[in-house]
Amino acid sequence: MPATATDPQTSRTRSWWGWGYTDAHPDDAECIATGALLPGTLARPLPIPRVADLPIGRPAATPPASLAHLVTADPQARAAHAMGKAYRDVIRALRGRPGRIPDLVARPTRDQDVADLLDWAGQHDVAVIPFGGGSSVVGGVEYRGETHHAVLSLDLTSMGRVLEIDTAARSALIQAGALGPALEAQLRPHGLTLRHFPQSFEFSTLGGWLATRAGGHYATVHTHIDDFVQSLRVITPAGAGTSWRLPASGAGPSPDRFFLGSEGTLGVITEAWMRLRERPRHKASASVAFADFHRALDAVRAIAQSDLAPANCRLLDPGEALLSGASHDGSTVLLLGFESATSLVDARLATAVDLARSHGGRGEAASADRDSPPDAAVRAWRSAFLRMPYLRDGLARMGAVVETFETAATWGTVPALIDAVRTEVGAAAAKATGHPATVNCRLTHVYPDGAAPYFTVAVAGRPGDEVEIWDDIKAVATEVLHRHRATITHHHAVGRDHRPGYDLQRPDPFARALRAAKDALDPHRILNPGVLLD
Repeated sequence: MPATATDPQTSRTRSWWGWGYTDAHPDDAECIATGALLPGTLARPLPIPRVADLPIGRPAATPPASLAHLVTADPQARAAHAMGKAYRDVIRALRGRPGRIPDLVARPTRDQDVADLLDWAGQHDVAVIPFGGGSSVVGGVEYRGETHHAVLSLDLTSMGRVLEIDTAARSALIQAGALGPALEAQLRPHGLTLRHFPQSFEFSTLGGWLATRAGGHYATVHTHIDDFVQSLRVITPAGAGTSWRLPASGAGPSPDRFFLGSEGTLGVITEAWMRLRERPRHKASASVAFADFHRALDAVRAIAQSDLAPANCRLLDPGEALLSGASHDGSTVLLLGFESATSLVDARLATAVDLARSHGGRGEAASADRDSPPDAAVRAWRSAFLRMPYLRDGLARMGAVVETFETAATWGTVPALIDAVRTEVGAAAAKATGHPATVNCRLTHVYPDGAAPYFTVAVAGRPGDEVEIWDDIKAVATEVLHRHRATITHHHAVGRDHRPGYDLQRPDPFARALRAAKDALDPHRILNPGVLLD
């Protein structure tokens, strides 16, 4: 489905410039009310941008007649494929400075179409930007620079079917362009689910999840899409390849792992065999409040190092808890959830709550039943979680600068890392703008050896300078993460925005090997230039 089209399942129109559906965007009154939370924002929201006002010229390349039916130069389609959905992208659209708009948008329907488009692009110096749902928040689906003659956005959403289901192996062959809701709708009649629910679930594709090693629903154990991959099919400029479908293998470096996280720089993922699960029938949730954030961290570590494996184990600092409605008294709140397709989960939930209470938490375990409603704080958080990207766009219209970034570090590092980000990134935002900044933190995923903190920074910007301020905040955040040896990204990918941090993090021999792989698979250097390597 094109990013600006009407969703056939909902009859709702996708936004070309901001998050999600146009009918869910905050209106002017809601923008003003939200902007009032940050001192120094604009009195009136910036107008919603129009494609007609963008500098969209004639395409610099023309495909051959054999490919013309796959390609469009429609201005609306080109605008919708010019950027992802990071704050940096939204504010550029609002200010009428979207950057390099692709010359063409291609929508292949089969593997051979992808191969033919790559062949043509390589022969005519056309950069190819693989595009799924367009939800990238790290500059992963745009072209920056002037090296190539033309730019083609390769939209995979016309390849979105579940092709085969193996109920004995509980797995399915799925095309990479399948958007989250359509994917789950095709699995539901079989009582199965991939159960991978990132915040972008409605607006992202299986191929995008695979190419970016996306984090999903599970807060413990099965945290990344990697865990569900059985086999990949990838089309590269040097040829196509499909890995063997196996439950496990020790035969050398994994070909699947090689392309997972490659972000469209080495090839285009077109199909994948994915491990599925039975749909959960037993669910239960609870919330536990803490007066002290660091004691709450200890509680989460204890739960992560147990064998309880909660599906949800998200810790909200007081700011996050307040914004989501999970707490209004300054408490830190831990949200716990358990689920199973085969057995009751009340005992595991009760044990997790007891562990949290032993570290100073206040809360009770709810009874577990398939029809029991979620805990009130969990309901509030879930609603706010899905609404937050829309509110961010509302703040952008009010001239605010909003940055979100996530990382992961070992438990011995996590407390100091969180304190440093709050202090140093908050100070940098205040210095860049002259306004007080809000820096909130939550843990999204937890492991026996560490956790993934997720930060939100919000501050009133200077009109017209929002991108520069965002860049300054990003640079300081990257330095803090690097100093604490925390990863530049836990699940948002590298893209172009995280390249400086990624270059510092990866070992030099691996960087050389990656460049050699790029030369071998993409000799004309057309695939997503500037992502992962130059």
